[in-house]
Amino acid sequence: MSARIAVLACCLAAAATPARAELPGPVRAMLEAAMRTDDAKAVDAVVKAAKETQPQDAAEIDAMKQKFDDSHKLVAAEKAENERERVLAARPLQLWKGEGEIGAFNSTGNTSSAGVSVGLKLERVGVYWQHKLQFTADYQKTSGVVSREQYLASYNPRYTLSDRFYAYGLVQYENDRFQGYTSRYSLSPGFGYRVYNTDDLKLSFEGGPALRFTNFVDEPSRTTTSALGSLDFAWKATKAIRLTQQASAYIEDRNSTFTSTTAIEAGMLKGLKARVSYRYEHDSDPPDGSRQTDTLSRFTLVYGF
Repeated sequence: MSARIAVLACCLAAAATPARAELPGPVRAMLEAAMRTDDAKAVDAVVKAAKETQPQDAAEIDAMKQKFDDSHKLVAAEKAENERERVLAARPLQLWKGEGEIGAFNSTGNTSSAGVSVGLKLERVGVYWQHKLQFTADYQKTSGVVSREQYLASYNPRYTLSDRFYAYGLVQYENDRFQGYTSRYSLSPGFGYRVYNTDDLKLSFEGGPALRFTNFVDEPSRTTTSALGSLDFAWKATKAIRLTQQASAYIEDRNSTFTSTTAIEAGMLKGLKARVSYRYEHDSDPPDGSRQTDTLSRFTLVYGF
């Protein structure tokens, strides 16, 4: 008898306890729609709003969010692995990206003139290796007389050692007879460190020994050893504005060379942007008849491909 009474009491208690309400359909639909976009920031915003309006359903909302997070991580990991396999399988001439530029410049220092500037940059980023090729040329001819003629070509490979550290190599050729040399070759191995490496902000430092072979216009050729340090900075301030800064220093006994290039880029059309840059170059002991400092201001149009 007592057992029957106990069972009846339990049934009455269960009937008296209101059933737990499920997450309202519109709220669930809103969460599921946000999760289908695969946009983590949008999902976080919708989850926050849902929990503020439906605090009694916070546990169910959190469970939906956890399921989304787990699925998102799996999809991201699969995409990353597929991309890694694609890059590893790519041929040497694949995966290259670049940009070409053409415009005008104004110079002071060894020459004071205006002229034409062209440039080309190519880059290939692999799983472990990164390759950079660069070529620039500035040329001015007035009344049949060349007043400026400067060429630069470089190859810069990098090998990733960790998320931040890498080893690098540099092979560079320069020609600037108005600065006193017909050719200057620079070779440098070393190591670099990435302070920041995101889509919006990049900052890295490099350093190592360097060997330079210089053929002067009016002096004997010279081979020197030096220490090379460089900085590479890029900041994407907005979707359309980007600021870059590159600087290097060759430190040696007789003639140290310091260069700095500051540029600001503004997007115009898809693949096309305008660039204004200022280059500063200083030789501590240049050949006789050449000034220590050269500056070069450029305005160019840049097309990425």
